[in-house]
Amino acid sequence: MSTSRRPLIAHIIHRLDVGGLENGLINLINHMPAERFQHAIICLTTASEFRNRIARSDVEVCSLNKRAGQDPAVHWRLWRLLRRLEPDIVHTRNLGTLESQWVAALAGVRGRVHGEHGWDVIDLDGSNRRYNALRRATRHVVSHYITMSQDLTRWLEASIGVRPAKTTQIYSGVDAQRFRPGQSGRAALPVPGFAGPDDIIIGTVGRMEPVKNPMLLLEAFERLLGSEPAIAGRLRLVMIGDGSQRQACEERVSRAGLSKQVWLSGGRADIDRLLQGLDVFVLPSLNEGISNTILEAMASGLPVVATAVGGNPELVQHEVTGLLSAPNDALSMCEQLRRYVTDASLRRRHGSAGRQRVEREFSLGNMVQRYLEVYERVLGQQA
Repeated sequence: MSTSRRPLIAHIIHRLDVGGLENGLINLINHMPAERFQHAIICLTTASEFRNRIARSDVEVCSLNKRAGQDPAVHWRLWRLLRRLEPDIVHTRNLGTLESQWVAALAGVRGRVHGEHGWDVIDLDGSNRRYNALRRATRHVVSHYITMSQDLTRWLEASIGVRPAKTTQIYSGVDAQRFRPGQSGRAALPVPGFAGPDDIIIGTVGRMEPVKNPMLLLEAFERLLGSEPAIAGRLRLVMIGDGSQRQACEERVSRAGLSKQVWLSGGRADIDRLLQGLDVFVLPSLNEGISNTILEAMASGLPVVATAVGGNPELVQHEVTGLLSAPNDALSMCEQLRRYVTDASLRRRHGSAGRQRVEREFSLGNMVQRYLEVYERVLGQQA
């Protein structure tokens, strides 16, 4: 156990880079009272420049440079690092770091927390037998679980056999001061000539990976243009993010002749400003835990169209703060988008309701307090 005055939490993640999980981790560290806990971030692979978003100077970021595929030696490197750091709590996140719970136990770390944040395309519904065998084998090593959604909590209990007393569900919090509606209407996007004041801008933010399903959004947008010829020329689509499917998306946009109406921005650091330049936010994912981008869009006063998967229905109140579409169904998504692009008053009502809900229920302060309670409980179990 650490001999420092402040207990040390070692957060183990796959890679520190742009993403909802990573953004939530940095928000937690930046907003947690510095006098309560010290923090270290252990990346099984590497850390990108995203680490520069850490506002505290006392956070050590360590990279173990795990090779792709199986790399048994990374467990030895992790064990040695944990023996040096002597954390009071190890907090792993998602399946890719779950084996680190065993390494932490062998290294003598008594407080072991595991977070379930969401899904990947290789196991969209948490039914993979091999992965679940690992989860069940590890549940006795984990001191406490944190889930991002009620959906994930139910799955942990039903499929993995985790007792309810060992699980705490904590929604992500959003910085409602940073993410907020523009002060004087829709902000201009940094693309000269892309959109005029009378155009309607639909946008999304997320990794361009199969689980986020960016191709579905492009198909829905193409259908929307065909279904509303009177306003098709005024419609725009913004796709913010990078990933393995970006090139395929660019090629599809080019083939469809939509390069003047679709902007693929790549990765951006100014998400708060770009959200202020949209009229509608959309998330076409195949599955989600709790989407930080949905919360950021709601905080920005945007109505949200999202697939009815995972934790999305816990955030998007259908017909109140947004509209839910059928999973992996371009026609359904097109229809929900059509309602918004043809009804400005509906956009305003749902966007305002979303902002109000964020202020009531999804503050960063509430999220931080819930994590503090879990960490203090785990420390108390060691006494």
